[in-house]
Amino acid sequence: MPAGYKIAPHWHPKRENVTVISGNFKVGMGDKWDDNKMSTFPPGSFAYLDPEMHHYAQAGDSETIVQVHGISPLQFNYVNPDDDPSKKK
Repeated sequence: MPAGYKIAPHWHPKRENVTVISGNFKVGMGDKWDDNKMSTFPPGSFAYLDPEMHHYAQAGDSETIVQVHGISPLQFNYVNPDDDPSKKK
């Protein structure tokens, strides 16, 4: 992800496992974006989110690479459907 890239509040129907490969990855919990409620995960960090946990994420101040793994297919369900980048022109 490019520096500062944001992933709007969403959830997944299956467990999501994330390993931070490089850069810093910021994650917050809930339905609304709040910079003050985000935690920063440095390279080498691992986190998992149980099914249907609402969260949002952002790349740090530099390019960030994460590995997302688990049971496929990976599905994003955006809290606000208008935030879904696959539906934007």
